[in-house]
Amino acid sequence: MNTQSITLLVGALGGEGGGVLTEWLVETARHAGYAAQATSIPGVAQRTGATTYYFEVFPVPMAQLAGKRPVFSLNPVPGALDALLSSELLETARQITNGLPSPDRTLVITSSARALTTMERMQMGDGRVGSADLLKLVQQFSRTHHVFDMNAVAKEAGTVVSAVMLGAIAGSGLFPFAREDYEAVVKAGGKGAEASLRGFAKAFDIVARGRQQSEFLAQVMTPEAKAATRPQLEPSLLALFPPPVHELFSLGYQRLLDYQGKAYADLYVKRLQSVLAAERDADPQGAHGFAITTEMARWLALWMAFDDIVRVADLKSRASRWTRVQGEVKAGDDDLLKVYDHFKPGVPEFAAMLPAGLAGKLVAWDRKRVAKGKQPWALPLKIGTHSVFGMIALRTLASTRWLRPHGSRFALEQKMIEQWLQGVLQGTQRLWDLGHEIALCGRLIKGYGSTNERGKDNLLHVLEHLAKGGVPAEAAAAVKAAREAALADDAGKALDATLVQHGAPPRPVKAVPIRWVRKPRGLGGADETQFKTN
Repeated sequence: MNTQSITLLVGALGGEGGGVLTEWLVETARHAGYAAQATSIPGVAQRTGATTYYFEVFPVPMAQLAGKRPVFSLNPVPGALDALLSSELLETARQITNGLPSPDRTLVITSSARALTTMERMQMGDGRVGSADLLKLVQQFSRTHHVFDMNAVAKEAGTVVSAVMLGAIAGSGLFPFAREDYEAVVKAGGKGAEASLRGFAKAFDIVARGRQQSEFLAQVMTPEAKAATRPQLEPSLLALFPPPVHELFSLGYQRLLDYQGKAYADLYVKRLQSVLAAERDADPQGAHGFAITTEMARWLALWMAFDDIVRVADLKSRASRWTRVQGEVKAGDDDLLKVYDHFKPGVPEFAAMLPAGLAGKLVAWDRKRVAKGKQPWALPLKIGTHSVFGMIALRTLASTRWLRPHGSRFALEQKMIEQWLQGVLQGTQRLWDLGHEIALCGRLIKGYGSTNERGKDNLLHVLEHLAKGGVPAEAAAAVKAAREAALADDAGKALDATLVQHGAPPRPVKAVPIRWVRKPRGLGGADETQFKTN
């Protein structure tokens, strides 16, 4: 007789139904005639932590114990865990780093989905923890592992993640319960049972077959699988670049083809070819794996596909967006779904689509209004994208992309892109390291509005005052330090200090208009005047 309890640790984020999952497991054990016990340790709210649930089952039916009762533990013992189940990949890694699973004993079932932590969101650059590294950790510290997107399965089934997690446990065969035992408990839940059973069945099939895990790992961790999922381009296009560049080049070309058409995508190819030629001159043997061209394939495509009102209208009115919203709110066939989008385009957005002359007049008019103490002009809009009128309005605006190349912003963006491109080419000709550091400065161009403008100003300032420095190696170090400072401090103080440290002037102070307003009556000194910056 096996007298060793089967142990399971569940990690669930706030609102994912971890407590319900534990109740289901306990009730399933009772329904199947086995002794079980569950305990929980509360975590911090939402993504900053997770509540862990510990569950033990004695693998001998109670009918065979002759009245004896097994003794259970209240918490898991590191290295003595039979299974670890988690609804979020980083949470799985956190439990692994706590030393709980064992490579020769523990089955790990985890979702590939990520819920970004507060620290990840706070980074100016890309602060995300790489999923590939987390998956390697799962692979290294598990006897067997199943990885699939539990959130996607739950949305598809119209249920919650806890039902999917229950199906994954059932499909793994961890406990000596029949599938019917699990399903009977779920059916007894009343309202929502049908959707829960759909999620349960999908996860059960995924884990039982063992396919999803291998496909996901192959996709994330092997170059062959990445090539299989890469957008398919004509072989003649791919042949223009070495294999290390193919993945990002394919994605960038497809993005610009969708953004503005073939002519614009071909301009991307032409620009990237000039970078490749410069890199081959600086590194004939390809010892650096064409890293400059690869980075430029990424950041050049993102900058060339800058967001404007045409792009926003296009994305908001796509059928894929409506399908995604339906899945997020779990709208059924009989439900009435209304979606309202709020917009507030101002003078910069409208001026961007006008020729430079008209745009300048419009911007000057708005500046005069601001100088007189008025708010910048904007047009608040509330558009129901579920309605025929709302969808026609957005699709009409999206169809005006042919006007984009004639607008003032398009011309300005292309001018700045060319400045950066020339900086990369000239830097690469001087020293490969310098060209690489300037290429990485593409990370500074992100966000929209003032954030986007600040990033471009920072990049151009670095190009003008650091990239053209005397000794190439010193210039490369200075560009790297300035880029890292700009990404670490959105206020710009760290960047200014770094610029001065490397002999460059700090960024010029921008004038900010002052608006004078009268203090409201009743607050004391009705005739007193205050001011605030705008």
